Amino acid sequence: MRIASTQYHSTMNTALQLANVRLGEIMQKMATGQRLLKPSDDPIANVRLSRLSREEAALDQYRDNIGALSSRLTLNETHLDAISNDILQAHDLMVWAADGANTPDDVAAMASSLKSLAESIFYTANTKDQEGRYLFSGTLTDTPTITYDDTAPVGSRYSFTGNTAEQRVVVGNGVTQAANVTVAELAGLLNSMEGTVEVLGTAGTSVNDPAVRAQVTGTLDLLDDTLDIVSATISRLGGQQNILATLENNHANVSLSNQQAALDLGQLDYGDAAVKLNGYTVALQATQKAYGAVSQLSLFDVL
Repeated sequence: MRIASTQYHSTMNTALQLANVRLGEIMQKMATGQRLLKPSDDPIANVRLSRLSREEAALDQYRDNIGALSSRLTLNETHLDAISNDILQAHDLMVWAADGANTPDDVAAMASSLKSLAESIFYTANTKDQEGRYLFSGTLTDTPTITYDDTAPVGSRYSFTGNTAEQRVVVGNGVTQAANVTVAELAGLLNSMEGTVEVLGTAGTSVNDPAVRAQVTGTLDLLDDTLDIVSATISRLGGQQNILATLENNHANVSLSNQQAALDLGQLDYGDAAVKLNGYTVALQATQKAYGAVSQLSLFDVL
């Protein structure tokens, strides 16, 4: 069968273009180090890489959430420690106040100290974060945790105005952790402390008076109960930090495994690529040489 000159030239040009494309692709792969330049290079590997990429994005978000949550829990613990210390000091003060040998001046000094401790607890309970949100108000982060109404009777001026709802943070696939704790019990304690300050601050007050002793004893009991609650909350925060540390470590290990799998799937084998590059180059040069030689032939060469 005879092949027309135009058909021959068209076929050779197509072959040369295809060879150049293959050569260009292998050179681009060697330049980028990537085995897959387009999905069709390896559809199955491309699907697996896409899945790994999505999983890595989720892991990055989980780890970011864990870092932010850990910082938030540390902040909570720091302020709860401060409240705990104030409660301990108030507890010691009430133990001292219960001693019937105190003079009226001693009792008045205790009232002043107890008032300062109550103010410190109130201030710490209403702590805000860097974004101006109340730490201990539950999900009502724009509302003060505890409010004070000076028009109400002594012993009922403090109110818990937050809520006890939890702010849940996603830290894993189907795993959430609370970012906040409640201090609702502090309102009752502060009311009791204010009542005791009022009683002890009255001139001529004697702790041996049954009514005064009952007030002091009641506040002392509330201090004990509240300290137990705050201490348990601090312990729970420590447990959460341990959980977060474990999750962070697990996520880091999975991420490392994913990155290695992605390298195995997408990284170029330079040895294999070099062999292909050499083969494509030799084939292209041979085709060009043959095409050049044939193109120079004419009928006069065989006459």
